[in-house]
Amino acid sequence: MKKVMFYFILLILSGILIGCAETNILDRVGLTTLVGYDIGTEEKMSTTTVIREINPEFQSNVEVITTENETSKGNKMKANRKLAKKVTVGQMRVVLFGEELAKDDLHYYIDSLLENASVSNSLYLAVVEGETAPLLQYQYKNIDDIGQHLYRLIEQNIKQEHMISSTLHEIAHDLYMVGKDSTIPIIRRDGELIELSSLALFKDGKMVSTLPLKDSFYVKLMRDSFKSGIFETIIKKEDIPPNLLKGTTSDIPVAFDTIHSKRELKLVDPNTPEFDLQINLKARLVEIYPDVNSGDPKVIEGLENAISKNLSRELSRVIAHCQNVQSDIFGFGEKYRSSVRNSNLTKEKWIEMYKNMKVNVKVEFDILRAGVFE
Repeated sequence: MKKVMFYFILLILSGILIGCAETNILDRVGLTTLVGYDIGTEEKMSTTTVIREINPEFQSNVEVITTENETSKGNKMKANRKLAKKVTVGQMRVVLFGEELAKDDLHYYIDSLLENASVSNSLYLAVVEGETAPLLQYQYKNIDDIGQHLYRLIEQNIKQEHMISSTLHEIAHDLYMVGKDSTIPIIRRDGELIELSSLALFKDGKMVSTLPLKDSFYVKLMRDSFKSGIFETIIKKEDIPPNLLKGTTSDIPVAFDTIHSKRELKLVDPNTPEFDLQINLKARLVEIYPDVNSGDPKVIEGLENAISKNLSRELSRVIAHCQNVQSDIFGFGEKYRSSVRNSNLTKEKWIEMYKNMKVNVKVEFDILRAGVFE
């Protein structure tokens, strides 16, 4: 009898607790899918929020609201005053930063996002050429929900390995790591479309430079491992032995896919510092000039050597640019800190060492199959 009474009381208490919990009925709330931050007037924060509202018939309406206030919470209150439904952030998937704001500092905004328990660490971050408000407020002919569209744009390019990943978790990790900096995709409006345009390079939370979009391949090659993907490059004619060609007189464009890569970084001299970077790359050749005999094993070997030289040269170029702007997006400092016992490495100390760093890049490229086209 006592056991029955115990379960009865437990059931009542559970019902009371559930009844006290705040519930968000779908047709009574506005779902924030995207937020864009810009520098406002008089040192205020400008926030452009994309909100999806769903009516009782499950038809959705998208509102884009721009507000200015001292804090992000203040902007949220202002947005609430303009809507008939409570604004929630649980469905936010993308956060954008205006270019000038990114050059100023992102620490405050990253901290605010991390401290908000309703915000997912898997949301994507991106920088906008210019300001976020004009890009989000534009009336696109074929885009109904700009928040969902940008989320899918970024997600599908990351999944296809055309772009590096830039989740809140990853950017925050790099931001607070001694010996590593962040890199975030840049987007822009191109007529009625929105496109990924380049990469933003950061130094301690401040955007200091950019890289062309084509260099995202080299960035990913040095930061991660490829499992698939597609890439094209141009082989310099002087890199290929003349006897392997059938009369080609210019540089050779080449495309390959099904990329698999492995990266090994070793510290060989802590005083310089000097690193050896070894990258093993395997891919399927899918497109090349018809006067290149890709069925000849000797030609394939020549192509492999030429592509290896090309990739080594391009990787060295990207590393040199990052050194020049003092942005260590590849984590050479992190490798140094983990390799040198009692290094006591600080961000300031590594900046000075990073300027004189030397990296010996070696790429081994293997063609898996030739003559196969989509």
